[in-house]
Amino acid sequence: MLKSWMLPLIVLAIAVPIVFAFVVVGPALGAAVGALAAVAIAVVAIRARPEEPIEVARGGDGPRRVLVVLSVPVDEPAAVEEIAREMDIDDSGTDTEVVVLAPARSSFLDRWASDVRKSREQAQRDLVITIASLAKADVDAEASVGDGDLVQATEDRLRDFAADEVILTTGTLERDPDGVAAAEQLRERLPIPFRRVVI
Repeated sequence: MLKSWMLPLIVLAIAVPIVFAFVVVGPALGAAVGALAAVAIAVVAIRARPEEPIEVARGGDGPRRVLVVLSVPVDEPAAVEEIAREMDIDDSGTDTEVVVLAPARSSFLDRWASDVRKSREQAQRDLVITIASLAKADVDAEASVGDGDLVQATEDRLRDFAADEVILTTGTLERDPDGVAAAEQLRERLPIPFRRVVI
């Protein structure tokens, strides 16, 4: 978290080397130092992780609500059974509303070209596979496509879906490092119960 007294020091740390390079060596080095400072600021900003808790919409009386976030689709019967067990859904008649969320992940070049069609289609395929697999275990769910970043997609969806808990499906660390990293962030930031299911 950035403290208020740190801002002037950050500005000085950026400005002093640039001004010094302009004055002592010349405009060419000053411009190069300025560009290097801009790149450093961009890298720090991109790598910075929010630390505040994720807001969850307030729910009233009604069914229990579970948000299932997909880093990997669920198609294995054992994984489906584990998710149903995690949701505590059985034949007891417990009323549970389930939403399955798949991120529309795209490459840097696709985002740069504003071509998210392929990533949305892949997210929709993941949703079809998962929803069909859950239906075989008598779990009714609705589908939702979200932001390409797992944590951001979860945060966006929880603004209007008052979930009582979140379940994230991931692969192993070797197969799905982004999913494992998202699990760590969600575990720290979610104010509601969170579970990770490794597929």
